[in-house]
Amino acid sequence: MGMDIAGVQGLWDPMPGWLDTASYGLPPRPAFEDLQRALADWRVGRTSWRPWNDATTRARAAFATMMGVPGEDVMVGATVSQMLAPVASSLPPGSRVVLPEEEFTSNLFPWAVSADVRTVPLDHLAEAVDAGTRVVAFSLVQSADGRLAPVDDILSAARAHDALVAVDASQACGWLPVDASRFDVLVCGAYKWLMAPRGAAYGYLSPRARAGMRPTAANWYAGSDPGGSFYGPPLRLAQDARAFDLSPAWFCQVGAAPALELLNEIGIEAVHAHDTALAARFLTALDREPTGSAIVTVDFPDAERRLEAAGIRSSVRAGKVRASFHLYTTPDDVDQAVKALTA
Repeated sequence: MGMDIAGVQGLWDPMPGWLDTASYGLPPRPAFEDLQRALADWRVGRTSWRPWNDATTRARAAFATMMGVPGEDVMVGATVSQMLAPVASSLPPGSRVVLPEEEFTSNLFPWAVSADVRTVPLDHLAEAVDAGTRVVAFSLVQSADGRLAPVDDILSAARAHDALVAVDASQACGWLPVDASRFDVLVCGAYKWLMAPRGAAYGYLSPRARAGMRPTAANWYAGSDPGGSFYGPPLRLAQDARAFDLSPAWFCQVGAAPALELLNEIGIEAVHAHDTALAARFLTALDREPTGSAIVTVDFPDAERRLEAAGIRSSVRAGKVRASFHLYTTPDDVDQAVKALTA
């Protein structure tokens, strides 16, 4: 059972009208305050870096719990493209990767650099997977319009042809319940629905995926004993997903750990119910059908100007207004946005 959302909304301090978590999430107060303390300590040299590094360990564990996977299968990084790069660059030359044509480029360009990329409409992705497909890659939730991928169909097709499945879950983790173990690779930028500072990202790398990967950004933090990996040979990397870690951006991790832990305490099922109910309230009031996503798009005349004039912060994607609803969003935020569009 998750916590009552209304009972925890006081942990955030949003200006009314923030409907743009799909661009960046707002930190809960414990995360913001931990970050302020770390910055104050940094300013005067009050502490070593080790407490900041401990936050990385906490964040990794919290992400693993949220994704339902072992911590040793989780890597720590900074961005989606950086985490996908060693997967893509380890593919044999000429490997075919199939992706949606609408895909956000952080999960397209790394493959295009190293492989033979074929794009098709998301709705036809499963049928495009064939015997020549090495990897099928896609976002669980599309950035542009909030559509949920047909995961079961894509997984069935990939398994039938022994293709690896790599997903970008940046627009899903934090509101959509996700079992990362269903995939070979899952990566997530944490600054959206996980409400962390930008510069923290996490990835699930299955043993199957790791077997074919080269740790092209190997560093001391990826060592089997990071504290004993500062100087000199030989190469001595961790035997699990930590071999692919980046040396962490400390302050991003300081802000990430409390946010991820709070999400686990609340429960993603409860967050999902809250976020999608608000999205449905928004669409229903505009005579649109609810989509089951926390990210929605609407095409209204002069919508961007109307929302801006009312103090509603959202995004425009592909010519449509994109609105997104998360823990700190209230029914009043939704109703004010509807009023601005329909007045």
